Amino acid sequence: MIDLVQGGPPSGIVNKLRTLGSLVHVGSYQPRTVNNAPCQEVVLTGDQVNLYDLPIIKCWPEDAGPYITLPLVITKDPETGTQNYGIYRMQVYDRCTTGMHWQTHKVGARHYRSSAERADDRLEVAVALGGDPASIWTGSAPLPPDIDEMVLAGFVRDRGVELTPAKTVDLMVPAHAEIVLEGYVTPGEERTEGPFGDHTGYYSLAEPYPVFHVTTITRRRNPIYPTTFVGRPPTEDYWMGKVTERVFLPLIRLILPEVVDINMPAEGIFHNLVLVSMKKEYPGQARKVIYGLWGLGLLSLTKVIVVVDDFVDVQNASEVAWRVANNINPGTDLIVVEGPIDDLDVASPTPRFGSKLGIDATRKGPEEGYRREWPPDIEMSEDIRERVSRRWSELGLDEIVAPPGR
Repeated sequence: MIDLVQGGPPSGIVNKLRTLGSLVHVGSYQPRTVNNAPCQEVVLTGDQVNLYDLPIIKCWPEDAGPYITLPLVITKDPETGTQNYGIYRMQVYDRCTTGMHWQTHKVGARHYRSSAERADDRLEVAVALGGDPASIWTGSAPLPPDIDEMVLAGFVRDRGVELTPAKTVDLMVPAHAEIVLEGYVTPGEERTEGPFGDHTGYYSLAEPYPVFHVTTITRRRNPIYPTTFVGRPPTEDYWMGKVTERVFLPLIRLILPEVVDINMPAEGIFHNLVLVSMKKEYPGQARKVIYGLWGLGLLSLTKVIVVVDDFVDVQNASEVAWRVANNINPGTDLIVVEGPIDDLDVASPTPRFGSKLGIDATRKGPEEGYRREWPPDIEMSEDIRERVSRRWSELGLDEIVAPPGR
């Protein structure tokens, strides 16, 4: 706020995120309303609406059909009128209907339930395809419920996102999208969706989900249809997840300041494994971090959290595995709890509820029941390392492997 008063925005993404909550009403990052939007150069209604005109792909042999995999789905809270932007896959059923894969933990699903509880005839929906990458990414960002995704997009862009009123629904849509689908879901109307080859590496099974009726399509004159190929990481959505990991690390540190770094490796498919390094200052602090992460939004769905000391590089999964194998005593260092899990988890006996594991792989002291002296790591002396490094090229080893420390 001091930076803003002095005439300039906070510098750096860390400072931006630190002030995000207090800057919600600062105009420079707020969305701006425009007319004559590029996404509405062409308007299609009635019999002109045909999803088969779009090059929607089928990723895997056993997929139930073609899927829209990168939609920015826009809904409005029936109670508060606040808009939400989320990315949810959409199975194409025919020319003008799709599935709407609103997992129960997501905000779109909450809007759907609220609409049903109010006995509304329909919940209006708009789906933006393409356009500003920052706006698309924020649809996957795990923001607190009181933060507008488009405000975060404005922070990332350093200027507000331009929105325009949709043509046939009471929603604001990104003005620079390539294509916008407008329509509605009817509370209580559901249809089998799936199977779908998901980012877990498994097919998610067929289940009933709401049906989205497309009544209008607006688009640019020569639109580019965006898509991702979904499957076992690394794929496009994996890198979107890594952006989220990096951007939200400062927010995690605001709540858990002892956290040094986090890594959500490809093998963990986002929500199954989180590696965390922390500066440990007192007994039981690793457990505090584990429970704290399980209390943070979508991190509550994390199946396995591994915590190591601050000097461990969590971006090196091999190093973390070595610490786990050496540092844990299974009888005291494993935490098993039950609670909500991801809809796509294949191991839990029941959908959306199961067990989660926390692993304390930090060094232990007497106050944590460790009654021996913790042994030091084996490290070569610096003079030997320097001598070996100097002779590495002389011995022709640099053609085989990089010298130590590089």
